[in-house]
Amino acid sequence: MSGKKGKQWVLLAAGSKGWTNYRHQANVCHAYQMVHCNGIPDEQVVVMMYDDVAYHKENPYPGEIINEPNGPNVYPGVLKDYTGDDVSAGNFLAVLCGDEAGVSKQAGRPVKVLKSDENDTIFVYLSDHGSAGVFAFPKELLHAADLVSTISKMAERQQFSKMVIYIESCCSGSMIDHLPKTAQVYGLSASNPHESHSACFYDEERLTFLAGEFTSCWLLHNDLSDLTRTTFQDQFVYLQMKVTQSTPCQYGNNELSKVLISNFLGYPDSRAQAERGCQAENFKVTHLTPSHEVPLIIQQKRIQREMDPEKKGALQRDYDKHLQEIIRTEKALQDIAKHACPDRDPPAVADRRPLTRLDKMKDVVEHFRRTFSEWYKEQDDAFVLSHLHVFVNLLESGVGVARIKEAITYVHSLQGL
Repeated sequence: MSGKKGKQWVLLAAGSKGWTNYRHQANVCHAYQMVHCNGIPDEQVVVMMYDDVAYHKENPYPGEIINEPNGPNVYPGVLKDYTGDDVSAGNFLAVLCGDEAGVSKQAGRPVKVLKSDENDTIFVYLSDHGSAGVFAFPKELLHAADLVSTISKMAERQQFSKMVIYIESCCSGSMIDHLPKTAQVYGLSASNPHESHSACFYDEERLTFLAGEFTSCWLLHNDLSDLTRTTFQDQFVYLQMKVTQSTPCQYGNNELSKVLISNFLGYPDSRAQAERGCQAENFKVTHLTPSHEVPLIIQQKRIQREMDPEKKGALQRDYDKHLQEIIRTEKALQDIAKHACPDRDPPAVADRRPLTRLDKMKDVVEHFRRTFSEWYKEQDDAFVLSHLHVFVNLLESGVGVARIKEAITYVHSLQGL
């Protein structure tokens, strides 16, 4: 490595769209404001978010996104490097590894990637729904197999000096559990490989949740800390204490946890930090709710608030339909497990086995998504994703990929869809 002073690169990505998922874009907008305030140049920051929340028809304050109760508007000035359908797993990986040719963008929109080299640091933050070995983007999934492979190749090509990844989603630990421990890569997840993650700060006026628990605590700690004296290990210890509904976990090369956060995220001037610290003194996380329950709770709130009988009835019918879809999803996954193991008892659907077969999991999940594609159009991805651990159980108990895919196809044929 040369003695050249390196640059600090930051990649922020919200993988969802829609009003019920408000919190993911709010998280990313807040994270952008933090790195911008800390002096990271916009040329070294890439932001990916669908950008359908600030001016959504359900937003009572057009042009405003907040990430905590009575908090500041974190939307103004946010970079819009990738929005709408340009927010994809393929583009995320291409941006991360600096592959301009691999980016697929709408005509006329400029391509922006991380142009990092062996002297540079990279900080990555992801916020959305997830499951065993997967992180959701609006129309596709980012698989652990592809994330780990891309980072491993970047390490071999010396495309960074050090990399840190923060990921907030259900089962987020499974996305970075297999990071190479010998490379200069450190990861911190909001939950272990088997847990759900919780939304927080339900807003009665906006009828949605404003943030995720992990991100709220992470950004608060940055506000309260002198980042020139605070390590990622310090932050991890803090998050272990403050995050109550899931288990933050460390992965990759834990030696990097001793590095100062300012080496990756810059630092605010002392006056700005003092002001933010004062604002954070009375901060308390509220309305903690498992991520996959959020759509139903928001719909319940809509029903309670609606005074028009006809509109109230329509909302109730949508709620009842969602409940039926949940029942249908659970039964289908149980049936797939049974048909994949016709000669013996299938692995317990409730089991949470460690995922080791990353490539096979990707193969099975992609077949499931293609086969049951209508589910991803009719209902919130979060609930379907929360059941993908069934495929982990099957694979890790020795059931072959072909057998599982045949079971998926067969069960779908019985659905009458």
